[in-house]
Amino acid sequence: MNSNDFTSKFRIYYEDTDAGGIVYHANYLKFMERCRCDWLAHLGHDVVSMEQNDGVLWVVREAKLLFHKPARLFDEVKVSCRALQVGKVKLLVEQNIYNGDDLLCTGLIKLATLDRHSYKLCAMPLGFREAVKS
Repeated sequence: MNSNDFTSKFRIYYEDTDAGGIVYHANYLKFMERCRCDWLAHLGHDVVSMEQNDGVLWVVREAKLLFHKPARLFDEVKVSCRALQVGKVKLLVEQNIYNGDDLLCTGLIKLATLDRHSYKLCAMPLGFREAVKS
């Protein structure tokens, strides 16, 4: 596995489910967000240090989700993250959520970096771009 392939695991709790005991659709985005934060930290570029040291904030510009099967209470899901395109300002990642070998949800997430003071688009730190491309 290279630095561009990353996986986190999460257990499904009551707070994640709807009245039917399945994961509420918006919570899949939360799981993906948690995995992306773990991935950034794994690469040595966690969101706090990027804001403090580089003046950069991450924002989601677009999210496309495709639901295949539901996750249920107390399942342990695996969430993957892989960069597909790395630009100067924008990053496209593919994220998948699995329960065992069953694919539950696929996401294509477009991210961008903003200057923490002006909230205008700005370049990602070069070290981050190099880490993702390795």
